[in-house]
Amino acid sequence: MNGGTMRYSQNVVQGALFILFSELMFASMGAAVKAAAGLGLPNEMLVFMRNLLGLFIIAPLLLRYGTGELRTPFYHLHLLRAVLGLSAMYCFFYVLGKLALADGLLLKMTSPIFMPLIALLWLRESVGRLAVLAIPVGFIGVGLVLKPGGDLSWVALLGVLGGALAAVAKVTVRRLGRSESTTRVVFYFSLNATVISAVPLLWAWQTPTLEQWALLAVMGAMGTAGQLLLTRGYAVAAAAQVSPF
Repeated sequence: MNGGTMRYSQNVVQGALFILFSELMFASMGAAVKAAAGLGLPNEMLVFMRNLLGLFIIAPLLLRYGTGELRTPFYHLHLLRAVLGLSAMYCFFYVLGKLALADGLLLKMTSPIFMPLIALLWLRESVGRLAVLAIPVGFIGVGLVLKPGGDLSWVALLGVLGGALAAVAKVTVRRLGRSESTTRVVFYFSLNATVISAVPLLWAWQTPTLEQWALLAVMGAMGTAGQLLLTRGYAVAAAAQVSPF
C-alpha cells in the first residue's frame, strides 16, 4: 500500500464489522426515506434534511476536540467526496421512492462491484483472488436486477449509477482515512453536502408535518451513524477487502 503511515491501525475483521453495522444503519435510513417519500416529501427535501440533520448531530462531537480538529490539508478531497456522495444520495433516494425497499437497497449494494477496481487504479491496493472472481458474478446479478425490457429498468439503471458514484466516494473515504479522523471526514461531508443540497430548495421547499419531521429525524440519525461506521471501516481496512461485506 502506498501513502505512508496510516492514521488507524489496520484490522480486516474490525473493518468488516464496522461496514456490516454501517449497512444496517443505512438500511434503516432507507426505510425512513421511503416512508417520508410516501408522505409526499420531494427528493430535494429528503436529501437536504438528511445532510442538515446529520450536521447537527456530528457538530457537537467536534466540541470534544476543539476547532483544531477542522484543520485539513485535504479539503479538495473532502469536497470531491461530498459531490460524489451527494450525487449518489440523490440517485438512491429517488430510486427508493420509485421501487420496493428491497430492490432499492439491492441496487445500492452494487457499489462493492466497482470498488476493488477503483481502489486498484487510484490507491494501488491489491485485489484478492476471490474479489476477482466475484466482480463478474456481481455484474451478472446487476443485469438480472435491471430487468431488461421492464417499465422501470431506467430507474434501476439510475440505481446502478448511484452505486458507481458511491463506490468512488467510498474509495475517497479510504484515501482520507490515511490521515484524517473519522469525525472530521463525516463533518466535512455533512457541511459540504448541506450547502450544496440547499440550492434546489429555492424551488422545492415544503414545510414538513410533525410525522414527516419524525421520519426525517430517524433518517438523519441513522444516516449519520452509518457514515461514522463506514468511514472508520474504510480507515482500518483496505476497500477491496471489506467492501463485499
